[in-house]
Amino acid sequence: MKKFTMLAGAALMALPVMAFGADPVVVTDAVVSNPGVSVGSGLAAVGAGLAVMGAGRGIGQIGGSALESIARQPEVAPRIAANMIIAAALVEGAALFAIVVGFLIGFVK
Repeated sequence: MKKFTMLAGAALMALPVMAFGADPVVVTDAVVSNPGVSVGSGLAAVGAGLAVMGAGRGIGQIGGSALESIARQPEVAPRIAANMIIAAALVEGAALFAIVVGFLIGFVK
């Protein structure tokens, strides 16, 4: 399991290296000599991804519920739209906070 974790971490670390044209040997050596760093970075990236997916689902549900409410009561559409925008902004702010925390955990040594 330890070898798999190190190889998976090296593969994940090699993707941005290949994209930007850096030397993959240096990054792979750093991952193999420091397996905890690669696992922490990987888990932080997974956490940031989950935060984005959760925020997307939440904002979609807010928008769908708001449209359903407007369809039922068109006379209160401006109030519903204003509340929808405020709620979506709060959800997006929480997701952004989670992404920043995930990146800080992953990249701060």
